Amino acid sequence: MADSLSTGLGEEKETEKDDKESGRNAATTDRNRETDGVKETLRFKDKNGSSKGKKRDLSATDLSLVRFITAELTRGYFLEHNEAKYTERRERVYTCLRIPKELEKLMTFGFFLCLDAFLYVFTLLPLRVLLALLRLLTLPCCGLGGSRLLQPAQVCDMLKGFIMVLCYSMMSYVDYSMMYHLIRGQSVIKLYIIYNMLEVADRLFSSFGQDILDALYWTATEPKEKKRAHIGVIPHFFMAVLYVFLHAILIMVQATTLNVAFNSHNKSLLTIMMSNNFVEIKGSVFKKFEKNNLFQMSNSDIKERFTNYILLLIVCLRNMEQFSWNPDHLWVLFPDVVMVIASEVAVDSVKHAFITKFNDISADVYGEYRASLAFDLVSSRQKNAYTDYSDSVSRRMGFIPLPLALLLIRVVTSSVKIQGSLSFMCVLLFYLGMITLKVLNSIVLLGTSCVFVKEANMEEKLFDPPPSVASSRANSRAHRTKHTHTSPQQVTDKGGISSASVNSQPTHMTESPAPTLPTSDSDTFLTTPDEEDEDKIINADTGLEGDGLKHRTPKKDLLEIDRFTICGNRID
Repeated sequence: MADSLSTGLGEEKETEKDDKESGRNAATTDRNRETDGVKETLRFKDKNGSSKGKKRDLSATDLSLVRFITAELTRGYFLEHNEAKYTERRERVYTCLRIPKELEKLMTFGFFLCLDAFLYVFTLLPLRVLLALLRLLTLPCCGLGGSRLLQPAQVCDMLKGFIMVLCYSMMSYVDYSMMYHLIRGQSVIKLYIIYNMLEVADRLFSSFGQDILDALYWTATEPKEKKRAHIGVIPHFFMAVLYVFLHAILIMVQATTLNVAFNSHNKSLLTIMMSNNFVEIKGSVFKKFEKNNLFQMSNSDIKERFTNYILLLIVCLRNMEQFSWNPDHLWVLFPDVVMVIASEVAVDSVKHAFITKFNDISADVYGEYRASLAFDLVSSRQKNAYTDYSDSVSRRMGFIPLPLALLLIRVVTSSVKIQGSLSFMCVLLFYLGMITLKVLNSIVLLGTSCVFVKEANMEEKLFDPPPSVASSRANSRAHRTKHTHTSPQQVTDKGGISSASVNSQPTHMTESPAPTLPTSDSDTFLTTPDEEDEDKIINADTGLEGDGLKHRTPKKDLLEIDRFTICGNRID
């Protein structure tokens, strides 16, 4: 038995050696064939070759160079093999070409919204204040028909009227000519810095000023049965008067700086101020933007453009007064005015075109923005409206008409001298014309807004009650508890492995495939997540999806976005 086993093992070893040798011989033959093939393709011979091989080598190199050049000149490629990529690039070009048209539609609609709120201060607000005062005067004769002396809207109108009267009396002590010569004596660089500081201060004043006015309106109209949690109406009123006065002074300094730029001999300051718009492209284009941030930027551009138009009107009025209302001087100012407006339009178009391109936002989003602005107008006309339209425009766009209207009244009254009965008749006719313009503008805007709201299918939201503070706080608390409190199956230990996964690992190891890491694409890196994709947040460590792994805040509706609401991690 031992001999038979030993002989069997010896035979097996010999067969293994034979197999190895045959494999080695096959590998060497394959290598020789490959080297022979390479030599044949390159037309080289062995070392023992004759001198004829050298001549063949030279002709072969010439032929290979000609063949290479011919291949480079005649080679082709097929774009349809990557049809999706090139179609996407073409759609981006078409989107960039559509952006200026869609943006100007939004800008035009927003401009007339701001004009409607601005004309309200001059036309209907004085009449509403007179009606409220008439009600107060006739109240002892008519008696109390209800529990309130005045309606909440009438109280707000009277507060606005008193603020305008007090601030106008304070503005009469401000010398515009002294301010003009004081600013004109400064250097160009200093004026450029001052103008940039004024723009930042204007945004800060707008963000805090509307809160001051809203606090005053609510303090004055809050039901008496509620517990008092404020400092009183009079302190809020003086805060509002101080804010409107300071904001009007700030806008006056802006208008004076622009007037100095127009009247400078070499126009260097005007050129520097216009270049500031192009610096805005650098600061906003190469950033991550979502739809809500773009909505804020669009509202800011609407407000900025309308404010610039009013500032240009003030500059023209002051210059025409200095030249005794000579119409020839108006044509001297006309090229500079057109240059400022054209630079604003060009910068806005380029900025929005590249923002939508880099963030993969469709041009149809500007239609949604128009519908949101139209919804504010339509909702303010309802019987159960909870705010005035001018106040909703102030919150949405950051445009507060009271300081700007106060400055315009101050400039017009100081520039135009009213003497005689004929001048008063002209003022009365001008006032009636403004009322007519306001009514026509309101009718056209209301009809257009109804069309926009109907196209966006937002009629049902008109009947929804306004969100209260308590409900919003409850929703925010519920959202925080949803993401902070986890179930016992999802509680992880210090090692980073959940107890549920440890217990269920043996049973699901063979069934579930290994988790794959999320892939990153350069084309989708700058894209804005859609509503469907926002529900799918992938954990970077595990590659899994779930509600317990979400760390983002919920996406806000456009109707909840004000001008100074933080969207994402910033305000635009």
